[in-house]
Amino acid sequence: MNFVKTYVIFLGSVAFIIISCSDRIAETKDNIRIGFSQCFSDHPWRDAMNHSMRIQASLYPEVELEIYEAHNDIQRQIEHVEKMINDGVDVLIISPIETDMIVPALEKAYDLGIPIILIDRKINSQKYSSYVGGDNLEVGRNAGNYIISSTLDKANVIELMGGDKSTPVMERSKGFRQIVSQAPSIVLLKSLKGIETGIPKEQFSTVLDSLGQNNIDYIYAFNDQLALQAWQVAREKGLEKQIKFIGVDGLNGPNGGIDLVREGILEATILYPTGGAEAIEMAMEIVAGKEVPKDNILNTTVIDLRNADMMKNQFDKINNQQLDIEQQIAALRILEERYFAQNTLMKVTMALLAIILSLTFYSIYSIFAIRKKNRQLQLTNKKVTVQRNQIKKIADELKQTSEAKYNFFTGISHEFKTPITLILSSLESIREMARAKGSRIVEEVELINNNSNRLLRLINNLLDFRKVEDRKFNLTVSHTNLFAFSKSVYEDFKHEAKRRNISFEISCNNKDLEVYLDRNLMDKVYFNLLSNAFKFTPDNGRVHIVIHDEIDKNTVTVSFKDTGIGIPKKELANIFQPFFKGSNNRKNSTGIGLHLSKEFVELHKGTLVVSSVHGTDFSMTLKKGNTHFDEDEIIQEPDLVDEAVIEFNQNAYVEDAYRMEEIMEDQEQYCILIIEDNPDLLSFLEKKLKVEFDINLSDGTDAVEKALEIIPDIIICDLILPDKNGFEICEILKKDLRTSHVPIIVLTAMNDKQSYLQGLQSGADLYLTKPFSYSILVQSIKSLLYNREKLRFYYTNNIYKIEQTDSFGNLEQQFINTLNTIIKENLDNSDFSVEQLADTLHVSRVQLYRKVKAILGLSISDYISNFRLEKAKTMLEITSLSISEIAYGNGFSSPNYFSTSFKNKFGNSPAAYRKVHGIVSTS
Repeated sequence: MNFVKTYVIFLGSVAFIIISCSDRIAETKDNIRIGFSQCFSDHPWRDAMNHSMRIQASLYPEVELEIYEAHNDIQRQIEHVEKMINDGVDVLIISPIETDMIVPALEKAYDLGIPIILIDRKINSQKYSSYVGGDNLEVGRNAGNYIISSTLDKANVIELMGGDKSTPVMERSKGFRQIVSQAPSIVLLKSLKGIETGIPKEQFSTVLDSLGQNNIDYIYAFNDQLALQAWQVAREKGLEKQIKFIGVDGLNGPNGGIDLVREGILEATILYPTGGAEAIEMAMEIVAGKEVPKDNILNTTVIDLRNADMMKNQFDKINNQQLDIEQQIAALRILEERYFAQNTLMKVTMALLAIILSLTFYSIYSIFAIRKKNRQLQLTNKKVTVQRNQIKKIADELKQTSEAKYNFFTGISHEFKTPITLILSSLESIREMARAKGSRIVEEVELINNNSNRLLRLINNLLDFRKVEDRKFNLTVSHTNLFAFSKSVYEDFKHEAKRRNISFEISCNNKDLEVYLDRNLMDKVYFNLLSNAFKFTPDNGRVHIVIHDEIDKNTVTVSFKDTGIGIPKKELANIFQPFFKGSNNRKNSTGIGLHLSKEFVELHKGTLVVSSVHGTDFSMTLKKGNTHFDEDEIIQEPDLVDEAVIEFNQNAYVEDAYRMEEIMEDQEQYCILIIEDNPDLLSFLEKKLKVEFDINLSDGTDAVEKALEIIPDIIICDLILPDKNGFEICEILKKDLRTSHVPIIVLTAMNDKQSYLQGLQSGADLYLTKPFSYSILVQSIKSLLYNREKLRFYYTNNIYKIEQTDSFGNLEQQFINTLNTIIKENLDNSDFSVEQLADTLHVSRVQLYRKVKAILGLSISDYISNFRLEKAKTMLEITSLSISEIAYGNGFSSPNYFSTSFKNKFGNSPAAYRKVHGIVSTS
């Protein structure tokens, strides 16, 4: 065994040596290191220079180009030169920030034999190998000559110089002055020196104001960027069309000189090549030992509207070619890497093959021993498998038992909500009657109501506990004023504090503080903590809410302090455990309120801690802002709705209800189908609603059949039913053409987000949770019916104008569109009957009648007649056809019958109507 291991290690070492040798052979070709110090960055022209260098360098696989950015810091640029000297670069390229301070460092490199290429800018020394760049004197002269050639008379000019003392700044200004000083027609009004960020805007603005009377004709800027900034300042003063701007650089691309000329912002720009590619080529010639010229001057030219498009097209082609070159180089590198990888893989494979052959002999020897051990392992595995299956079976049984308990627990909690709904709804009626009569029973009713609400909150806590255990809570946080939110909860406990003479206060050091909360969950936290405080605080005690905005931190603390019995120190660590009850707790409690509170606070990425000295102090810390929440957890909703908004919405709601009552007075009662399996709630709703509506009942076993039979005006449906659940019933009825128009109100104890979404997705028009307010239920019914009546009104008053683009729901719209299409196709057929229409729609005559009556509020025959009359009225207005032609063209059996029908509907005969509204006289 030891021999085999030694042999394997030996072969592995041999393979490693082979691979290492192949790598060294691949790298025998020497690399050429080129270092470039860029004077400053964040400028398009400098970025273009860097880009062209990289592209040109990429054409030489052996070239390693490293670019250093000096950021206009001369000391940093000197450090870059020293670093390149120490690194032993083959060629040093530099765009010097200024002409003097950099000289010692460059002369040191030159004396050490490192070739130095100056690009764009020069230095006050001859110790350099070559200069590459445009002739800045020529750039200035070109700008001056352009102004002279474009000036017929006298021209006033302002010069905007660069912001440093570099040779381009000095030479461009010098060349420009050489030209304009010789031209008597050119007046140089002012020369402004730029700053690091561009032009001195305030100074330039003052100059424009002071020289405005001189009618400034041209502004010559050091580069296109300064020219654009000058144009923007001139535009603010309304002078941009009066002044012509000339820049330098002539870059191609957004906000480049060429585009600025094409857009009319600049009169002209002087092309100033970057020289990046030329510098790399010069470096390669120097490395190859070739003689290179001392000065390599790049051509410049003037770009204006006459050649801007041509220059842009040329640069675009160059850019496309450069892009193709980059892609081809990248592809070559990929192929090269793939070759070396495959070559290496082949060598590794050969080494591994040798190892495998060696191990094969050992494997043959070992296989017999392994078989023996495998038989032993198989026996052991069988025993382990049997034990594992037994454990899994027990675990599954425990899981099923636990799930059954939880399901029973959840189900029974939901069942509690229906009787509580009946209690609260009855109390609402009793309380209204008692108040109206001034009876003393109001206090007892309030007591029953408060305890019913307390029972409901306990049930909700039990349901929340199940969600927390299953990790099914989804946060929906929104922007909230913390003090206003806390004050709203505080108001709910003021009555209890006053009744027990407890000093109840709330204080805050920043009442304008805004945080992100899930208001529903945080309301439960506040209620649980305050209920706990009042429960264990004796009469005449003190409860205090303190909100402290930690200004110097990103947190806010909300403390709930009381002077109650406190918590023993040894039990503080367990206070947030579910179902924990303190040794000094003599009150009835579930033991889950504090556990839920801590879970809800931690969902907000906050903390909840407790301390107890004289009484108890629960301290909740929350983070400010919303960066600690996921995007899908943040919603937009109003901060806290004030009473004025509530009153307004209620008034609008009641107004709709009053309008609905007026409509109901003029016709027979609306029909409501109630689908509910609880007989008490079914009886309660029937007794309350039958005063205003025609009520039909179903326990859920025949819900769909009864709905299709009676076609009600509205349906109230529970979700938990014995046969089909409420989701299925909604979906079936909304997809059936006969009942798709009927509004459905879901009335259920299931108040989780998933159930709410599923209810709306299945087609429910309104989702109300138990316990519900009976008055809200009635107003909701009337509002839905009123909205349907408005839709009917629209249809009946726009019969002929309804087009395919109108949309009031998929099935209804499809039905109306199909109905109108068939009527239009048979409009001139006086024998076209309702039976034929029903056959074409594939429904019975009765179903067609009920559907049209429900949607439009009139019979199908009246609808067809109105359709024909509306079309005839339009033809009377816009055509010259005779009344007989119009009558027969719209399916009337005779002109006399048409005239009678038209006068009954519109109050005038066809002839009289045409005289008033038509464009031609009656024929």
